[in-house]
Amino acid sequence: MRKELEKVYDPKQVEDRTYQFWLDGNYFHAERDPDKEPYTIVIPPPNITGQLHMGHALDETLQDILIRFRRMQGRAALWLPGTDHASIATEAKIVEAMRKEGLTKEMLGREKFLERAWEWKRVFGGRIIDQLKKLGSSCDWERERFTLDEGCSKAVREVFVNLYNKGLIYRGERIINWCPHCKTSISEAEVNYSEKDGFFWHINYPIVGTGEVLEIATTRPETMLGDTAVAVHPDDERYKHLIGKMVLLPIVNKEIPIVADSYVEMDFGTGVVKITPAHDPNDFEVGLRHNLPVINVMNEDATINENGGKFAGMTREECRKAIIAELEAGGYLKSVEPYKHNVGGCYRCDTTIEPRISKQWFVKMEPLAKPANEAVRSGKTKFVPERFDKIYFNWMDNVKDWCISRQLWWGHRIPAWYCDDCGEITVSKEEPTACAHCGSAHIHQDPDTLDTWFSSALWPFSTLGWPDNSEDLKYFYPTNTLVTGYDIIFFWVARMIFSGIEHMGETPFDTVLIHGLVRDAQGRKMSKSLGNGIDPLEVIDQYGADALRFTLATGNSPGNDMRFSDEKVNASRNFANKLWNASRFILMNLSDAVEKPELPASLTVEDKWVLSKYNTLVKEVTDNLDKFELGMAVQKLYDFIWDIFCDWYIELCKARLGAGGETALAAQQVLVYVMTGILKLLHPFMPFITEEIWQALPHEGESIMVSSWPVYDEALNFATEEAQFEMVMAAIRAIRNRRAEMNVPPSKKASIYIATDEPAVFEAGVPFFLRLASASEVKVAGSFEIPGAVQVITDAARIFIPMDELIDREKEIARLNAEKAKVEKEIAAVNGKLANQGFVAKAPAAVVDAERARLAKARERLAKIEESIAAFG
Repeated sequence: MRKELEKVYDPKQVEDRTYQFWLDGNYFHAERDPDKEPYTIVIPPPNITGQLHMGHALDETLQDILIRFRRMQGRAALWLPGTDHASIATEAKIVEAMRKEGLTKEMLGREKFLERAWEWKRVFGGRIIDQLKKLGSSCDWERERFTLDEGCSKAVREVFVNLYNKGLIYRGERIINWCPHCKTSISEAEVNYSEKDGFFWHINYPIVGTGEVLEIATTRPETMLGDTAVAVHPDDERYKHLIGKMVLLPIVNKEIPIVADSYVEMDFGTGVVKITPAHDPNDFEVGLRHNLPVINVMNEDATINENGGKFAGMTREECRKAIIAELEAGGYLKSVEPYKHNVGGCYRCDTTIEPRISKQWFVKMEPLAKPANEAVRSGKTKFVPERFDKIYFNWMDNVKDWCISRQLWWGHRIPAWYCDDCGEITVSKEEPTACAHCGSAHIHQDPDTLDTWFSSALWPFSTLGWPDNSEDLKYFYPTNTLVTGYDIIFFWVARMIFSGIEHMGETPFDTVLIHGLVRDAQGRKMSKSLGNGIDPLEVIDQYGADALRFTLATGNSPGNDMRFSDEKVNASRNFANKLWNASRFILMNLSDAVEKPELPASLTVEDKWVLSKYNTLVKEVTDNLDKFELGMAVQKLYDFIWDIFCDWYIELCKARLGAGGETALAAQQVLVYVMTGILKLLHPFMPFITEEIWQALPHEGESIMVSSWPVYDEALNFATEEAQFEMVMAAIRAIRNRRAEMNVPPSKKASIYIATDEPAVFEAGVPFFLRLASASEVKVAGSFEIPGAVQVITDAARIFIPMDELIDREKEIARLNAEKAKVEKEIAAVNGKLANQGFVAKAPAAVVDAERARLAKARERLAKIEESIAAFG
C-alpha cells in the first residue's frame, strides 16, 4: 500500500516523528569502514548555558548540509557533537542562583559548590542539544562529548604536563585582562569592546632641577599612582637632552626616570608617555626592557590598594575624581580634551576590564605559532574564503603568551601542587601524594582552573579518544571541515591548529569554512539592547525547521553576513508547499506499474529536455557543495524545482497523463525519476519534507538520508534536444508575456503563425503551443505575410498573432518602437566596446567572441523588429 501525503504540509506533524525515525534507524551513527573514505566535522561546542540563537542555527545548518551531502556520497560521515563547560558563564549562573538563597561560594566550599555545578549541568546542560535536534542536526549522538568529561579531562592534563615539561607552560607575573566583578582573569575573546566617551587629561610632570615640565596625556589618571617612569622616543630631538633625568610624579611626590624607548610614537600627542608597568600591557614590556619597578595599585575588586596611599579603599572611579581635583588644585592639570575610545568590558557582566599585573599560568606561544602559521601558508589548512587567512596571520605573527589560568572553581583544575615546605611546584598527570622535589606530604593544589579555550583547543582529537590511540582517532583524525564564524578565528581556530600540530603531528582539519553573522532585516547586528533578536525555535514553531534552514542557506556565501526577515522565511515555506503540491500531483497520477524510480525506454523531446536540465543540475549542485558554495547550490535547486519542473514539465505532462496508455506511463516514470533526484539534492537543505515525500514515492532503501547521492550521467546529456526545446519554450513565454501586456485572457484562443529557420523544431512543439500558449491553431513556415498581426520576436522565430480586434494598433507600434530603441542602444554599446582597440587587445578571446555573438544576435532582433513595424504599413 503506497503512502499518501496529507492535503496540506504541516511541519508539526512531520518533523518530530521523522527525527525519531532517523534516531530509531541509527542513521546518524558513523561506523569505521576501511572501504569508505571518512569525512569528519567536530561541532563548535555550544556552551551548556546556551540558548539556541540565529548564529547557532546558521552554524549548525551549514554543518548539517555538508555532513548529509557526504553521507549520501557514501563517505563514513561523522558529525561529532558536544558541549562546552563555559567556566565563567556557568559559574556566574550558579552563583546568581545561590545568591537568591543567601549563599556564597565561600559558604559552601569548593566540593559542595562543584556538586551544585554538576547538578546544574545535569538539569540544564542538555537543553541546547535538544534544540539542535529540533533543527534537524544529524549528529552522531552516541559520541556526544563534554569538555569536562573524563576523556577530555585526561587529555587536558596530558597536554598541560607535556607542555610544562617542554618549557612551554610557565607561571609568572604579566599583564592580564581582569574582571573586577567576576574576580578572574579572562581571555581576549571574553572582552567586548565598545566606543565610549572619555577624556584625555593633559598633566604636567615637573623635571627635577630644571624648572621644565613634560606634558603627558592619559585617559586613566588613577593609574599614575603606579607610574615608575616617563618615556620618550630615542630619536626625538625635543627630548634627547632629558633622557636619564628625573621627573617628579605629581601628587605622589616621587622622582621617576625619563627613559628612551622606540615604543613611543613621536607624532602622537606630545611624544611623551607615562609608564605604568602594572596596569598596561605595553608599559609592562617597556618596564621589562628598562628594569623598572612594577607597582600594582589595585585590589581584585578594582579598589585602590595600600600602594595608593591616601587614596586606598576608593573605587577607581572615586580615585579618578579625587586625583583630577588634586591635580587641578596643584596646578598640574594643563587641559582636558574630550576623546572617544574603545573600552573593554567583560562579556558576562559588562564590567570595565582592568589590565592588571598578576601571577598566572601562561603558554609560551612563539614556538607553537611558527608551525601553525606554516600549515596555513603551505595550504595544509585553508580558509574559505581565503581572505580570512590574513586575520589568522595577523594574530599569529603578533601573538603574545597566552594566559590560561582562571580564578574560578568550575573547570579543569590546574594540575600543579605547591610544597608548603620547600616551595617547589609539582606538575603531574596523576594526583601526587608528596612533593616531587623534597618528598614532603605537605602539598596543596593550585586553586585556579584553566581557561575554557584550553580544553576546546584540543576538541578535534580529545573527542576522538586522545591521548589513547583509539580506533576512532586513527580513522577519523585529522577531521575535514571546521565550520565557524569569523569572530573566533584566533581564539579557537588558531589554538586548535597549533594544538593539533603539537600533540598529533598533523593539522586538525583541512578546511575552515567561515560564515558571517545573521543580521536583522535592516542589516543590524542582533542584540538584547536593540531587542531585534529572533528566536530560531519560534521560527521553527511557526514555519517549520526546513523553512528556517532553507532561508539560512539561501543567499549564503562564505564569510559574508546575511539578513533575516519574515518575508524570506515565508518565501521558503511557500517553496516547501510548492514542492509538496507537486509531489501530491505526481502521486495522484501514479499507477501501480511504477515501482521504482527508473526511466522508460522511449523518451519524448520534453522528457529529454527536463532530464538534460536535471543532469546539469546534479553536476552543478555537487560542484557547488564541493566548493562550499551552499547559497549558489540552493538557488539552483530553487530555480529548477519551481520553474523548470513544477511550472513547465508538470504542465507539459498533464495532457499525456490524461491520455493514458504507454505515453502516460512514460510520463509517470520520468516524473518519479526526476522528483526522486531533486529530493535527494534538496535533502541536505530541507531534510524533513524530502524524507516525507521520498517515503511516499516509489523508492528503494529505508531512508533518503542514506540513499545514494545523484551523479552526472553522460547518457542524459541531451544537449541538442534541450537547445531545441528551449526555442519552443522561449516562444511560448514570449507569447504569454505579450498577451499579458495586452490583457488578453488565457481563455481567448487565437491562431499562431511561426516564421522560423527551424521548422522541424517548431512543428514538434505544436502540441505545446496549443496547450500552453492559448493557440487555436499553429502554422509553421519559413516566412509569413500577415498584415495587421501582432508580432512576437525571439532569437529563433518571428511569431504572428492576428488579433487586431483585441489590441490598440497605435500602442503596438509604439511598443515596437520602444523595443527597437532598446536594441539599438544595446548595439551601440557593444559596437563601442568592439571599436575600443584596448578592449579587443587586452580582453580574453572568449570575452571578445561573446561580445561579437551578442552583437550579431542584437542585429538579428533589430531586423525582425523593423520588419514587424513595417508590417503595420
